[in-house]
Amino acid sequence: MISEDSKIIAVDFDGTIVDDMFPEIGKPKVFAFQTLKMLQKDGHRLILWTYRFGRKLDEAVKFCRENGIEFYAVNKSFPEEILNEREASRKINADIFIDDRNLQGFPGWGEVYQKIGNKEQETVNNAKPKKKGFFKF
Repeated sequence: MISEDSKIIAVDFDGTIVDDMFPEIGKPKVFAFQTLKMLQKDGHRLILWTYRFGRKLDEAVKFCRENGIEFYAVNKSFPEEILNEREASRKINADIFIDDRNLQGFPGWGEVYQKIGNKEQETVNNAKPKKKGFFKF
C-alpha cells in the first residue's frame, strides 16, 4: 500500500544489490533482498536503475524476481514510460537513489533501512533534526 510517506527508490544492481561481477551476476549483498522486501512492505516503490540493458538486464530482473523482488519499474520512472531520447533524458525520477558509487560509497543494507524504512523508530524519535548550514557537515 502506498502512503504519503512512501518514496520512490531507484536501486542500482551491480555493486549494490549484488557484488559487482559485471557482466556476470555476483553474490547477493548481505541483507539486500531482505531490506528490499521490507522497503516494499513499508509501501515504497522500487525502481531497478542499472547500466545493464538487453539480455543482461533481463538476467538481473529475473535474478531479483527469483529472490522475491518485483520492481515497480526497470530503468524507467514508471512502468508505462517510453523513453524517447530526443525529448527526455534517461534520468530516473525518484526520491532516493541507492548506489554503490555515491559520494560516500555504499553504506550497507542495514544502514539503508535505518535511514529510509524504519518508520516506527522515526515515530518514536519524533524530534526534528537541526538544520545544518551550507557545507557544515
